Amino acid sequence: MTALHASSNSLRVGVVFPHTELSGDPVAIREFAQACESLGFDHIVAFDHVLGAHPDTPGYAGKYTSETPFTEPFVLFSYMAALTARIELVTGVLVLPQRQTALVAKQAADLALLSDGRLRLGVGTGWNQREYEALGTAFSGRGARQEAQIALLRRLWTEETITLHDTWHELSDVGILPRPASRIPIWFGGNSPAVIRRAARLGDGWFPLARPGLDLEPLLERLYRALDDAGRERDSFGIEGFINAGPADPDRWVRQLDAWSNAGATHVSLRTQPPVLPNPRPGVGLRHHLDLLERFASAAGLVQRLNSD
Repeated sequence: MTALHASSNSLRVGVVFPHTELSGDPVAIREFAQACESLGFDHIVAFDHVLGAHPDTPGYAGKYTSETPFTEPFVLFSYMAALTARIELVTGVLVLPQRQTALVAKQAADLALLSDGRLRLGVGTGWNQREYEALGTAFSGRGARQEAQIALLRRLWTEETITLHDTWHELSDVGILPRPASRIPIWFGGNSPAVIRRAARLGDGWFPLARPGLDLEPLLERLYRALDDAGRERDSFGIEGFINAGPADPDRWVRQLDAWSNAGATHVSLRTQPPVLPNPRPGVGLRHHLDLLERFASAAGLVQRLNSD
């Protein structure tokens, strides 16, 4: 087996929660979360979809449908927070513009407090117009709305009361309590030039949908130019990549960890199910995902690292 390169040892290594195959099963969710923590993973990432359209809907080309199981990330992480003690909980990403900003601020603040500061809030603009419509928000202009939401979230987390009247918000001398005890990191997901510029100006990190040696490098150049233009230090900005588990080849996993580390990533997460899986695979359950976690943790030396800390 290829040895894990020394430069990879500083990577924070997480895992993506397999929504479509474990959602709705409290025992499986508990065992998955506790296994991630005991095996030395640093964080758990959860995607976000509230609604999906019927698969036969004319013109609907979404990856997920009304038949795809998903657990709402704030609810999921509140449950996981009570079952774990160390692991970070990461929305990757929450479709922020289709949600009420003040409610997200309240949910995130409470989750951060109840998890002892273990929340990292990843946000995106999404792609599902029908989901936006069903939740009563406009699909157009979602990027500008997201930018305004980020500013308001940070104010609600730090100020006693706020008065704000803009295109999307009407707040008159209101606030949330309790507020977070520490700063909640906000990361952005997406590859568009606008998202990358927004992440560089406003965010603490970025989830690129790309792979080293294939399509990542031009995106990184764009990110670094944007960080420079914003007057921000590159070393203080996080980058999280993804590794697909299958086929289960430990040497390939280690090479991919090294590739992400050499590309400048600070975090990487393992997907134990295919990137796009509209429906659960017959006969694939918790044991399949736990086996992959155990093999990956061994290949990456996560347990050894955990025991040495």
